[in-house]
Amino acid sequence: MLPTTRLLQTSVRTYKARRPWPPDFRLLSEKEQFRLERRYRRRAKLKWARPRLQKAVSIAQWSIMSYVVVYGVLWADWGREDHMFMPIRNWVKEKKESFWSVPARPSTAAELGKARDAAAIPASDGRKQ
Repeated sequence: MLPTTRLLQTSVRTYKARRPWPPDFRLLSEKEQFRLERRYRRRAKLKWARPRLQKAVSIAQWSIMSYVVVYGVLWADWGREDHMFMPIRNWVKEKKESFWSVPARPSTAAELGKARDAAAIPASDGRKQ
């Protein structure tokens, strides 16, 4: 808006402002200054709030932090000697190997008999077979 039109509009306004803005802080008491600052801070916070962006940024931050921790514990090379993450790495390695492997078949006849007996245990619901 041009300055000349602003001057013209002030003379045309039908309603006068209750308070001049921005107020002169030298003339206000500390209590009034605090109220104005609090009100302005609240309004500015509401105006500049970006909930979607804040949520996306916090999710990205947590994801990156989690990745860095997992990488540091499980894959980072800490030198040739053992370090404090070796027990965790060994445990994870055992779990991965047991997940991707098929359990060994029982080799002896006694073990085969035990496996059959375990599979043939009847349900104990009181019925006769």
